[in-house]
Amino acid sequence: MNDKVHQIDWNNHQFTDRAVLCFIQTDSEILLIHKKKGLGAGKINAPGGRIEAGETELDAAIRETQEEIGLTPHHLEKMVELHFVFLDGYSLYCAVFFSRHWEGNIIETDEALAFWNNINTIPYHKMWEDDQYWLPKALSGQKLRGFFVFDKDKMLDHRLEIVNIF
Repeated sequence: MNDKVHQIDWNNHQFTDRAVLCFIQTDSEILLIHKKKGLGAGKINAPGGRIEAGETELDAAIRETQEEIGLTPHHLEKMVELHFVFLDGYSLYCAVFFSRHWEGNIIETDEALAFWNNINTIPYHKMWEDDQYWLPKALSGQKLRGFFVFDKDKMLDHRLEIVNIF
């Protein structure tokens, strides 16, 4: 059982799924969602989901944001790459984008209920445990790679690396 980040060969790991997240923000607020179904249902997160066959990470981030909350983000910047291994055998690669530009109106869907939240009061206690480690750094402008081991909802180990570009 590999329950430590250093025990996993991340360079050669074949992830079960590839996904994206898209955080939309202003100077003082960030758009979050109450996730209604799928992985992380009941948690607070950002719009996102799985990358479809033949789709780029960027295209997936735009599509998922449109589908989940009705907004079309523009000028997205990839800030974070997250790598997750769960003890049950599931694993996930996730590219995280940020945008300060969008069009459209927020809608509620069967997948998500979006809400604006002050950046200084992000409800980390209602989010995935890893978010408290990488999200503040990404919001401050740092580009990161994160590696995480989870047992269901419980984070067992993690490592963050600052990177210059993606």
